[in-house]
Amino acid sequence: MVKIIDTTFRDAHQSLIATRFRYEDMAPIAEKMDSIGFYSMEVWGGATFDVALRYLREDPWNRLKNLRENIKRTKLQMLLRGQNIVGYKHYPDDVVEKFVELAHKNGIDIFRIFDALNDIRNMEVAIKKAKEVGAEVQGAISYTTGRIFNKEYFINRAEEFVQRDVDYITIKDMAGLLTPPMAYDLVKEIKERYDIPVNVHTHSSSGMAVATYLKAIEGGADYIDTAISPLAFGTAQPGIQIMHAVLPDNEKPEVNMEKIYEIEDYLDRKIKEKYRKYLHEEARVVNPSVLRHQIPGGMFSNLLSQLKEMNAIDRLNDVLKEIPTVREDMGFPPLVTPTSQIVGTQAVLNVLFGRYRKITKETKNYIKGLYGRAPGKISPELTKLAIGDEKPITERPGNLLSPMLDNCKKELSERGYLEKDEDVLSYCLFPRIAEEFFKLRKEGKLEPVKESVDMKGKLYRLYIDGTVYEVGVEEIKE
Repeated sequence: MVKIIDTTFRDAHQSLIATRFRYEDMAPIAEKMDSIGFYSMEVWGGATFDVALRYLREDPWNRLKNLRENIKRTKLQMLLRGQNIVGYKHYPDDVVEKFVELAHKNGIDIFRIFDALNDIRNMEVAIKKAKEVGAEVQGAISYTTGRIFNKEYFINRAEEFVQRDVDYITIKDMAGLLTPPMAYDLVKEIKERYDIPVNVHTHSSSGMAVATYLKAIEGGADYIDTAISPLAFGTAQPGIQIMHAVLPDNEKPEVNMEKIYEIEDYLDRKIKEKYRKYLHEEARVVNPSVLRHQIPGGMFSNLLSQLKEMNAIDRLNDVLKEIPTVREDMGFPPLVTPTSQIVGTQAVLNVLFGRYRKITKETKNYIKGLYGRAPGKISPELTKLAIGDEKPITERPGNLLSPMLDNCKKELSERGYLEKDEDVLSYCLFPRIAEEFFKLRKEGKLEPVKESVDMKGKLYRLYIDGTVYEVGVEEIKE
């Protein structure tokens, strides 16, 4: 009988309402969610940490503590981006280790650990620390497609996780690319080869998700990820309501459907009242073009928000067509944070300014090898444009980073903002955003950011590595 991992409080709202779901709207249903019978609830990690500080003005550590106090029976889990933690670049090992330690202390039972490039070197420190503190570890394979990817590629990634003693394997299909036949074959072979539990995570973007889950379960999947509608389907996970209905009686998960329907009614009211402006219709419908551009749910929701804010939504199709070209030039990275942002932002710049007329610092660092080992060969022409004759690194990127915890703690203490150990981690990860948050906290002025942009002429906002850049567009004459 398959078990359910619920994503309503994390990936679902990240994918559909730009991660804007506030804790005050989670709190009234937290205890009821706890009584449904989920194996675990994904409630933290991904973009929720950044957005809580940046836009919602909520302390993400307090959110986790509060959820833990209200959810006592169900395991809580988070999505951890390996050496990126919950940020958009690599952080030193001391930050990774301390983050895992404090996340577990504040309530995380399960760490789903992945790397955007499937580079196991970028996950080893987090896996080792999570095991050390006594947490469960899901080794997550970032699933993607392309001419260099086949079943054996993903089986080899699973073997790397098994060698590091993870508790189970997650096939993390960020964009809804996993077909039903591949789901069956991949799950079946991983279980036969390694005798390890398998979890399948997908998004409904392409329309295949329900069928994919059914075949994955037929292949032996032990867990699937679902959300509660209306925070389900589209670019999010399939709704538990539908999955429960389509599964045969002997495979139906043991969950309380009456309570799920009560929560559905609550969510429906809240989204209509408070979050409608973030719920883009484009993110709610099946979009077969995802099979070409491969944009994951969370990225698509935020891309729509950014293009609308930039008054450039009319360029969406141009950006979607450009993304596969950029991805191929960069060696076919799976499109998941941070590579989805790197590829997506570079594609936006290519559309607005001309192909590789402007190359972001993040693209250059990627080509230098500072994010890890690309799955395929990076275009020599792009390499030349980005870094000239500089040689990319070949060692684990984390080896090049100096410890920073002590310096961050000292800086925060000197500024008079240090209240708890968790503050140091927030500051290490997002120094500018965290310091602004701490300043407002000290002044008693923490209120959600009013998100509106006064566009003047052809002024655009680009979001690169957490920094907002305002740029003008002009025609470049040859």
